[in-house]
Amino acid sequence: MPRLATYVGLVDHAEQVLAESLRTVAEAQAKHPDIHFMCETLAKMSDAHREELAPVVERYGEDDASEPERLHAAGLGEARTGPLGLLRDLQDLHVLAHLVLSSWTVIRQGAQGLRDRELLEVAEASAAETRRQIAWLQTRMKVAAPQALIVSP
Repeated sequence: MPRLATYVGLVDHAEQVLAESLRTVAEAQAKHPDIHFMCETLAKMSDAHREELAPVVERYGEDDASEPERLHAAGLGEARTGPLGLLRDLQDLHVLAHLVLSSWTVIRQGAQGLRDRELLEVAEASAAETRRQIAWLQTRMKVAAPQALIVSP
């Protein structure tokens, strides 16, 4: 199953990078309790996805994939400041979460083809929570956009 191992590695790493990036934003936005605490909560979701994936990693292995790290290094190695910085950080998290979601979609299809019920359940549950992460990020971007784009600094 070397090809499945590629996506198992990709989603495992992407979830890790998403969790780390969410924590970076949470720390940088400590003065905004809603963002701070929600980013921490969303990071814990990604941590839980990785824990649920662990038995699958043992069974299929995981190939090293660098795509999420590249995005993390370019986008969220360090949080930005100010209203526009917050908006851009939220947008970067949104893009990264979509990478996670699309990876779970691919893994779900592989699990169906393999008739691997455990992997299918992990992929479906993780994808559902990732959609919740995306929904919050999108809502928070909508809230942040007017202040960031219209109000003078």
